[in-house]
Amino acid sequence: MSQPVPQPIPARMRGLNRAEICDVNFSEFVRGWNGHVDARPSADEAILDGSALDARGFRELFESQLISRHLDLMARVLRVQDKVFYTIGSSGHEGNAMVARLTRHTDPAFLHYRSGGFMAERFRKLPGMDPVMDSALSFAASKDDPASGGRHKVWGSKPLWVLPQTSTIASHLPKAFGTAVAIEQGRRIGHALPIPADSIAICSFGDASSNHATAQTAFNAAAWTAYQKLPAPVLFVCEDNGIGISVKTPDGWVARNFAQRPDLDYFAADGLDLAAGYGDVQRAVEHCRRTRRPTFLHLRTTRIMGHAGTDFEIEWRPLEELCAVEASDPLLRSVAIALESGLMSKDEVLALYEATRARCFAAAEDADRRPRLDSLADVMAPLAPYTPAAVQAEATRADFDARRLEVFGGEAKLPENQPPRHLAIQINQALHDLFCKYPETLLFGEDVAQKGGVYTVTKGLQKAFGPRRVFNTLLDETVILGLAQGYANMGLLPLPEIQYLAYFHNACDQIRGEAASLQFFSNGQYRNPMVVRIASLGYQRGFGGHFHNDNSITALRDIPGLVVGCPSRGDDAATMLRTLAALAKVDGRVCALLEPIALYMAKDLHAPGDGGWLTSYPAPGEAMTLGEGRVYGEGHDDLVIFTFGNGVPMSLRAARAIEQTHGWKVRVVDLRWLVPLNDAFIQQQAASAKRILVVDEGRRSAGVGEGIITAVVEGGHGALPLLRVVGADTFTPLAGAAFLVIPSDAEIVAAADRLAVRAP
Repeated sequence: MSQPVPQPIPARMRGLNRAEICDVNFSEFVRGWNGHVDARPSADEAILDGSALDARGFRELFESQLISRHLDLMARVLRVQDKVFYTIGSSGHEGNAMVARLTRHTDPAFLHYRSGGFMAERFRKLPGMDPVMDSALSFAASKDDPASGGRHKVWGSKPLWVLPQTSTIASHLPKAFGTAVAIEQGRRIGHALPIPADSIAICSFGDASSNHATAQTAFNAAAWTAYQKLPAPVLFVCEDNGIGISVKTPDGWVARNFAQRPDLDYFAADGLDLAAGYGDVQRAVEHCRRTRRPTFLHLRTTRIMGHAGTDFEIEWRPLEELCAVEASDPLLRSVAIALESGLMSKDEVLALYEATRARCFAAAEDADRRPRLDSLADVMAPLAPYTPAAVQAEATRADFDARRLEVFGGEAKLPENQPPRHLAIQINQALHDLFCKYPETLLFGEDVAQKGGVYTVTKGLQKAFGPRRVFNTLLDETVILGLAQGYANMGLLPLPEIQYLAYFHNACDQIRGEAASLQFFSNGQYRNPMVVRIASLGYQRGFGGHFHNDNSITALRDIPGLVVGCPSRGDDAATMLRTLAALAKVDGRVCALLEPIALYMAKDLHAPGDGGWLTSYPAPGEAMTLGEGRVYGEGHDDLVIFTFGNGVPMSLRAARAIEQTHGWKVRVVDLRWLVPLNDAFIQQQAASAKRILVVDEGRRSAGVGEGIITAVVEGGHGALPLLRVVGADTFTPLAGAAFLVIPSDAEIVAAADRLAVRAP
């Protein structure tokens, strides 16, 4: 059957809001219908000849489409009354309800923002749920919103396994792929999955977003996985409406780009026609579930009423083009099917249409009367949960002795019974312990398996725990962090490794925009527990240049909710890893450990052979409290040096020279925790100081040092003589020139000399 053509738009309406026109189009189309009418089908009878969709299914899908449409219309009306705060709508995309109907509510879904039809239909999967009221609460930013608690208009539901997304532009695709891989990975290691083992991950996005580098990363990783005959049951749903805000997608581009991609199985379906598209959607879903292969569903849609309420298309898009787009409204096709099949009469359709409108507006008015977030504490409550006692208990839990003895080879070989060792070895030992403690732990990244990492920090882990728990990935940090989120979604404990800090910046949004935001935007219902290990910072000799001596920490410091630790010695690294793992397990936190590359193999402090930077391994029952610093020279007040990482041994060496030159007693404070900074600890250490030096190996602008000084000043100690020794605002050059841009022992001593002429 051809697409229906609505009545021409009267001249009096051509300058009106396009939402009003689409609304009027529907009613006028129904009233003007005069086509052939079949006998009313039974509930289980095909809605039209040749359709895989029966009458009951069509009726429910049509109702879901109407709910989605009237939520959009309601939002446009009530936004101007400040009762609704989001107007990016789903109009034209209502055919995605078919994907919801043909999948399960236990198939994790990562959705495009035009997913009103999908959500309305998925709500049918569980009894007692109301898609209209729940959506209205989200539109109204109500505290009662069950998805985000009023923090954002998101499509999300904990019981329906829809993980909340904000206005995603492809950033959710890597974690959808990661979730699909995690379903299979968890099963293979004997982990109890929170969903059925044959579940698939669903990920929807627009045609414009399919071009984004992050999307291409996910498609490539999925195909790379399938090429190796590894399962990756992800259903990529490209909702192709032919336009991205105002930029048109070339006709045929999506099909040309994806139809012939090896190892990404392509299906196409008409999302504008429920009867025609249903069977094709069904085939795609069944293929993905049966074969466990990445599947690309190209769903034809359209976009009516503009990108959002503020997008007045009539100002930039020809009227004739707008009319043609509005004529392709999928609701017109659906109502034509309802009428032609005899399933509904005109009066029944119009009554349902108006009843749905009334239901959406009533829910919105109800939602507007509900409380909204009205305090900073309310807003931030789910962002960074921290239960110190429970974290400490988990971090110090040491009930895995038998497994340790097996892995390390007996009592005499336990790491705490070995001589003092350097940082890299102690991190390695701590990782072995974490794998013994948590059977759900996975470690993955570039070169981490057989090679044991570029710096051998993960050496022996794959041999001890097998390739299903320790494995290499393709060289793509976005995929590594997407996998981490997927594993976290399935209840595993991921320990992804980023080979160098500079490489993290390639994929920063997977932490900033996705992993760290999930607890916030789900009101604590979903979490992304992980510990990201990153080989970091400068001072690496014989391996210079920007990518291997990156001292830019700022990108991590301003990510809300992230925990960042930076040890300078082996025993600290071990106890910090235990605490970070406990933070992930207990509070669902996203954590990062910056491991100073230049200190991995450091053994000496003041002179060659002194062994001053070797440490004993702390027994499994020991852990470090979040925010706890280490103080060298307690009670020494003439000069207090605040530092971290490589700055700690530098400051200790400089302190000896300063004491000899000026006769001062110098205290060195290793912060150890960079995010969040422990302001109270900094202020406590500053309270008795006569002079303060801040040694920050990061860059001058927006570095950790600025946070330290702010804490000192806000603690009332701003009048003290104070200087910074800090890196320059530049990229790191190659060879010896690298050491011209980062702090040195001599610069610390010189700064103390300058402080000596200032009155304390």
